[in-house]
Amino acid sequence: MGFHTFDAAKAATLEDAAERYRYCSREELLGMLAPEPDDVVADLGSGTGFYADDVAPFVGTLHAVDVQPAMHDYYREKGAPENVTLVAADVGDLPLADDALDGAYGTMTFHEFADAESVAELARVCRPGARLAIVDWSAAGAGETGPPLTERHDAERVATMLADGGFDVARAAERVETLAVSATR
Repeated sequence: MGFHTFDAAKAATLEDAAERYRYCSREELLGMLAPEPDDVVADLGSGTGFYADDVAPFVGTLHAVDVQPAMHDYYREKGAPENVTLVAADVGDLPLADDALDGAYGTMTFHEFADAESVAELARVCRPGARLAIVDWSAAGAGETGPPLTERHDAERVATMLADGGFDVARAAERVETLAVSATR
């Protein structure tokens, strides 16, 4: 699998609510994450902060993690909520303490960091009982949008990777073009 990141020059396209919610709605994400008001949560591959803006009102602290500083620049200029901290890091090397997170989620980004090391790092920073929500492009999809099919995983593969990394998978579902996996540490 090749790992690529979204072209930061096209960041504004990530703000298209009709397109984004077509694949994962705010309600679906919040339902999978089930945040509590004091939770510390990480958005894995936060990009422009589109979903971070949706989750931030429901948590105490949200770490917007992105490997591209240009994405943080965009989010900073757009205006990140006060409880959002911008973290420039790869998911495989998070600058967070052990058991720091009550939850984490990735929306259309898992394929960008999907390897055993990144999953182990997520397990390290997620406390026992922490919730993990992954919605991503599926290898079982038609490939009409999103990354090439060769860079995607299917729901079963994502569930296996998470289970092998110390997560208890509650749900792994294929949809038309995407997958949704929820798990706890």
